[in-house]
Amino acid sequence: MKDTQELQKISISQQNRSWTKHDTHWLLSLFGTAVGAGILFLPINLGIGGFWPLIIMAVIAFPMTYFAHRGLARFVLSSKNEPTDFTDVVDEHFGTKAGRLISWLYFLSIFPILLIYGVGLTNTVDSFLVHQANMASPARWLLSGALVFTLIAIMLGGEKIILRVFAAMVYPLAATLLVLSLYLIPYWHAPMLSMPSLDTFGSTVWLAIPVVVFSFSHAAAISSFANVQRRHYRERASEKSEQILRNTSMLLIAFVLLFVFSCIFALTPAELAQAKAQNISVLTYLANVTDNPFIANLGPLVAFVAITSSFLGHFLGARESLNGLIIKHCHISARAADKLCIAILFVSIWACAIFNPSILGMMEAFSGPVIAMILFLMPMLAVYKVPAMSKYRRHLSTYFILLTGALAVSAILYTMLK
Repeated sequence: MKDTQELQKISISQQNRSWTKHDTHWLLSLFGTAVGAGILFLPINLGIGGFWPLIIMAVIAFPMTYFAHRGLARFVLSSKNEPTDFTDVVDEHFGTKAGRLISWLYFLSIFPILLIYGVGLTNTVDSFLVHQANMASPARWLLSGALVFTLIAIMLGGEKIILRVFAAMVYPLAATLLVLSLYLIPYWHAPMLSMPSLDTFGSTVWLAIPVVVFSFSHAAAISSFANVQRRHYRERASEKSEQILRNTSMLLIAFVLLFVFSCIFALTPAELAQAKAQNISVLTYLANVTDNPFIANLGPLVAFVAITSSFLGHFLGARESLNGLIIKHCHISARAADKLCIAILFVSIWACAIFNPSILGMMEAFSGPVIAMILFLMPMLAVYKVPAMSKYRRHLSTYFILLTGALAVSAILYTMLK
């Protein structure tokens, strides 16, 4: 009897360690959340500092991405209660007052990104219809309303539909990034290998850390992701979460850095600086300087798929956190709170898409430091406060994430105040 039980345990253990279709769907969801439209500006932001700072950022990109998101997932899974969301976990670990403040900051760090994506998606589709499809520009209120309604309808379709949509979008997105990266190889030139001064090198790396943090961030989906793994894998939720997050980070780094290096090798630092001054994406600049219609036509496609997939992932986080806040503040049922939450998000994203505001930089400036604090600093501080996380106190990854998180926040604040 005992032998049979041991064999069953071994079988379950092997099953949970193996890679499943469920894991693949979540890997694609997290990948899609991370790869937003910002990837089209990433080569410019990273390459403008020169070759050697770029190499340093490429080396630390994986540990920064994996350890930070693993820490946030561990924080969510450290709760004694089930089911739970991010607002419940921070209330449990930091008390009601501090928990509510952190929960509001968490929501407000995601919400502006949704507004940005609502505007960006509307502008991308409108531009495609006018310039590529040779159609008249549709009424903005109608186009934006239809796009936002469609995306939110997908989110209301349930976990299986969401994961299938992610799979349908992320495969072509990854394939397009790979094709573009390889297509640019004939345009490559030898990079400038001159070493900058120590001061210039240090400041360039310091100010580039936030760029890497946010370019690979899928923090908005981590709470929902962790809770699904707890429901699906039970006592092995932490182990499977780490496995999925590790593979997601590896895939992100491989595809995105290949794209970044390919674009940077195809352009000089002076050209990258010119693209930044013109405030255009790297594909738009490449299309202009090479007069290449293939690159010009792929730009809107990449932007559309990237914005859409990242919108869906960030909507997961915004919906979960706002639901928790509404329930706690308004004392209504979960079903009523979800309906109110959906209505608030739909109307606000639609209105922002219609008015097409020029304050998006300010929104990103607010979201930046808050995401860095919640993704890097808060889970690591919880290691020293939450008994369930105390076993991670002396891990090198904890000190690494505390250091890079502090550098990211300080770099963002420095850039804002400069």
